Amino acid sequence: MRNIRVRDIINAVERLCVEACTTLHGDWWEAVEEAISREESPLGKDILKLLQENARLAASTGEAICQDTGMAVVFVELGQEVHIEGGSLYDAINEGIRRGYVKGYLRKSVVNDPLIRRNTGDNTPAVIHVDIVPGSNLRITVAPKGGGSENCSGLKMLRPADGREGVIRYVLEVVEAAGANPCPPITVGVGLGGNFEMAAILAKKALLRPLGQRHPEAHIAELETEILERINSTGIGPQGLGGRITALDVHIETYPTHITSLPVAVNIQCHATRHAEAFL
Repeated sequence: MRNIRVRDIINAVERLCVEACTTLHGDWWEAVEEAISREESPLGKDILKLLQENARLAASTGEAICQDTGMAVVFVELGQEVHIEGGSLYDAINEGIRRGYVKGYLRKSVVNDPLIRRNTGDNTPAVIHVDIVPGSNLRITVAPKGGGSENCSGLKMLRPADGREGVIRYVLEVVEAAGANPCPPITVGVGLGGNFEMAAILAKKALLRPLGQRHPEAHIAELETEILERINSTGIGPQGLGGRITALDVHIETYPTHITSLPVAVNIQCHATRHAEAFL
């Protein structure tokens, strides 16, 4: 059994909050460079270059990429041989969120009740997903999710007979209904299979995959590519002002499902694929 101290988790989450909201990874830069080369609209090219400049300024100044610094979504892979020493894992994560959002001058966007809507003042509680995995390590991924893109997401329980074409139609329906609202070029996470709640979690997890990385199953990779091409034929374009590049990528994650079901969830991410991870 390996002990991991609560204070180390707090410090890691605090750092990840700031990093995720201020710094985009190399895969994003590569994807946007490719998008600029493929974008046919002069205005679209200019918008993509402005997004790059905004990201450069955020990284160099330590300021947030966007004023909506999101609700903190935290994915945890907890090794089954790990013992959390000195307190609760959930409490440690929320304390790290609290400190990170103060340290980074990040907007606090969480309200205490969906109807009363009083701000909690520190961006907690986070949405936390924990998977128990083999080993003695702890992996934490912080993925701030802004309301503008999250509100454009959707889930539908298709019939098995709807098949591959039904999946494509539904993803396109969600993207076209979103239009300019999620600040394209977007990344589209799709959860396929499982049940009602599993599909949504899969769609969220899909957004963590590096841009440009295809699914290991060939038929799912082909589906990702086809949906991406279809989305980029809608003409929505960067920031919804027209053009070829509406999406940077489409990622699909799958899970076995019931014989009568074909759940499909679509989780849309704005142009900034924000997440950061740490291993303890």
